[in-house]
Amino acid sequence: MNYQETVQYLYSQLPVFTRVGASAYKADLSNTIQLCKRLGNPQDRFKSIHVAGTNGKGSTSHMLAAILQTAGYKTGLYTSPHLKDFRERIRIDGQMISEQTVIDFVEKHRRDFDEITPSFFEMTVGLAFDHFAKEKVNIAVIETGLGGRLDSTNIITPLLSIITNIGWDHMNILGDTLPKIAGEKAGIIKPNIPVIIGERQDEIADVFIRKAEKENAEISFASDKLKAERLKAKGVDGLINIEVTNHQSLITNHYSLDLTGSYQLKNVKTVLLAVEELRKQDYTITDDHIITALRQVKTLTGLHGRWETISTNPLTICDTGHNPEGIAEVLQNISAINYKHLHFVIGIVNDKDSSKVLSMLPKNAIYYFCRPDIPRGLEAESLKQQAEAFGLKGNTYPSVKGALTTAQNNAGGNDLVFVGGSTFVVAEVV
Repeated sequence: MNYQETVQYLYSQLPVFTRVGASAYKADLSNTIQLCKRLGNPQDRFKSIHVAGTNGKGSTSHMLAAILQTAGYKTGLYTSPHLKDFRERIRIDGQMISEQTVIDFVEKHRRDFDEITPSFFEMTVGLAFDHFAKEKVNIAVIETGLGGRLDSTNIITPLLSIITNIGWDHMNILGDTLPKIAGEKAGIIKPNIPVIIGERQDEIADVFIRKAEKENAEISFASDKLKAERLKAKGVDGLINIEVTNHQSLITNHYSLDLTGSYQLKNVKTVLLAVEELRKQDYTITDDHIITALRQVKTLTGLHGRWETISTNPLTICDTGHNPEGIAEVLQNISAINYKHLHFVIGIVNDKDSSKVLSMLPKNAIYYFCRPDIPRGLEAESLKQQAEAFGLKGNTYPSVKGALTTAQNNAGGNDLVFVGGSTFVVAEVV
């Protein structure tokens, strides 16, 4: 098979969560354990950092990878989902895995797939671990796909565990209360391995503290130790300037960041506390390494879709935030922009309860309802009907790009066009 045929085989033969939803989720690690055993347990042949959370885990993973590779470490990065190309999920020093490596892996292990019948995600995890081991990375940043306790990535023994925050997402799989969801994410906390929690959330902090105590794992909350503020002075070249103060040492540092969403202030604190922990473990990461890396996270790692400007005439911004907490952050960023009219291109997937998100959206915006081009995409007409119940007005469009083109054509010079609602909508415009 060539590369396109190989990727098509993966999508068609194996369940993949992003396409079919909950039916692709397997609630145990046995397949991953069995597959990695046949691969020679590659996850044991490189150092790693494990990152979970509802929002921010992707940005946090990319920032950490940027810092590590700037510090001279050969750095693996495993994230999901991808926006454009399957290979985005597996990178070393920012470079995607080669098409030939994907082809060779599937060809070599197709019999194993037939016997074990792993999910798409389980297979991808095996491919990533095998690639990182063979390429002898110094360290890999591994992002969970969904949850934590039963996530396929949870067979690693990392140097450090990170949980960014907890919000309402994938409740049909992870639980219908924040403590239940937190309990699943807390499953990545392992014996004697330090864990950093990005945000102290009063309703669930005890879930993490109890799990850390049980595992004898040192626990730190980034929001307790560091304060981050965006400075009013505008950065150059699309960067934002931020000031971070350590509550204990009272030392203040300044950084410029190319990820401009206001929510990145939370993620930066988590990343900086993680760097402190890595320094304790004898990783040589200087302040200059951090400053240099944060200025060019997107360039170093290939990260896209996080409060990203895709056009300036008219101003068009996209963001992958899609659950209530993510949308709240998006709306905060929108409110900080001086615009006349808001044109909102929106599409969602059909297995999410959209009512909470729709209830949050501004009623004075003009909406362009569309369906992301995946099997789980909710039909635009259904989304429009749901949105009308919350006083949101607009028309339907047969495609994401069609909706965006119309929105941009309708927008005046002082208007804002925003594209979002789903990662898969953003994937079609970046």
